[in-house]
Amino acid sequence: MTQEFKPVRVRFAPSPTGYLHLGSARTALYDYLIARKTGGQFILRIEDTDRKRLVDGAEEELMSNLRWLGMEWDEGPDIGGHYAPYRQSERKEIYQEYGEKLVESGFAYYCFCTPQRLAAVREEKQKKKEPPHYDRICRSIPIEEARERIAAGESHVLRFKTPIEGTTIVKDLLRGDISFENKTLDDYILIKSDGWALYHLAAAVDDHLMKITHVVRSSEWLPTSPIHSLIHQAFGWDEPVWVHLSVLLKPSGKGKMSKREAVELSGEGHSIFIKDMQGLGYLPEAVVNWVALMGWSYDDHTEFFSMQDLIEKFSLEKLNPAPAATNFTKFDYFNKLHIKVLSDADLAERLQPYFKTAGIQTDKKVLEKIAPIVKERIVTLDDAVEMAKFFFTDKITYSKERILMEGCDAKGTIEIGRRILEELKSLKEWNTADLDLIVRGMMEKEGKEPKQFLGFLREVISGQKISPPLFESMEILGKEVVLKRLENALRFIEENFD
Repeated sequence: MTQEFKPVRVRFAPSPTGYLHLGSARTALYDYLIARKTGGQFILRIEDTDRKRLVDGAEEELMSNLRWLGMEWDEGPDIGGHYAPYRQSERKEIYQEYGEKLVESGFAYYCFCTPQRLAAVREEKQKKKEPPHYDRICRSIPIEEARERIAAGESHVLRFKTPIEGTTIVKDLLRGDISFENKTLDDYILIKSDGWALYHLAAAVDDHLMKITHVVRSSEWLPTSPIHSLIHQAFGWDEPVWVHLSVLLKPSGKGKMSKREAVELSGEGHSIFIKDMQGLGYLPEAVVNWVALMGWSYDDHTEFFSMQDLIEKFSLEKLNPAPAATNFTKFDYFNKLHIKVLSDADLAERLQPYFKTAGIQTDKKVLEKIAPIVKERIVTLDDAVEMAKFFFTDKITYSKERILMEGCDAKGTIEIGRRILEELKSLKEWNTADLDLIVRGMMEKEGKEPKQFLGFLREVISGQKISPPLFESMEILGKEVVLKRLENALRFIEENFD
């Protein structure tokens, strides 16, 4: 049992070395859901001890992305908490203190091997087709001698004294007991020669001091999970519940999804980075829904979830360790579903930035009128810009290839167009129902098919092949604008066709 219904303390601990991607977002989401479900705490901890790989602004971007997805943390570097600081770079002395404790208790030792010697050891091991592990030559150096060498200024690292015999068993919630032969493990470095702790020590110390109950993370950590288990055991600490999530597969299903796929996906209008999804017109609700189902399911038929639904229904026991597909077609499907359930006012508000980015000035009241007629037709928010931009311009650019009514020459189109103009001018009530009635009546009278008659009017008012429903669009544009566009279209035909 995971004791899931007791309040849990979980941490999302990203490294600010790049942008938040699908895999990390899924880990954060599962952490968040189980914390909220149990009334526990969701902690944001920044693992920034790898100083060479830090990316400027990445920490702020991570926080922004999490908040966009709807995940607020209870403790973190920006809001503090009982176990601050929450940046590992601000906890350097703590790790050094605990590293010394491991030395004193015989679970760690100082290593003075140069990079050149370590490279030679690796090369020799590879020649023998052995794992390129450290040969443990410094393991037998007495502590007193090691400390004298340190006092003399000799460069060194701190290594964990991994058991050479026996097995280490890691109890994983999804995979059961996983057994590792100790002879296959390395004496991992805990603290580098520059004094910075590596993940193995820093994460274990922080998880203990911050009272983390469950560690949810990528299955990429499985190979080094025994060292994390052994460090907890060396200190005599209770281990957290280990939860190693499923691997995310490429859309093709062949191979693991990685950041290298980002360029290829961008050419298809998709991205694995959360910041890009926002720019591409995806809703955070859709991202959350889609990501939640990559390795978890509630039952065999329920697919649509709000964040609140997920909080109520999510369970660690229903996670699946099998590789999970990254299906962008499904992502589009979820985005369309979540757009449909937005209120008109909410959708209008969310659409506005995309029009602004395209350099189109909008009117909020008009956007709210447009929202219900584009809602069923767009997959992403930015789709609405191309579909509805004609509402916000005084000038429509017509195409000679499309402006003539199908089956008619220029003269015939102009004659029918003028009759339409007169009928529309005489219309007293300018609403969808009356427009539908009068236009369809004329269509029947002229003996034309809908694709001919309505297609011509659609081109007249929008200049586009694809637009929202015709009569609703005409009502929103208003009588004056529609009549003016019809007059302009007829003038265009007269000037461009013999």
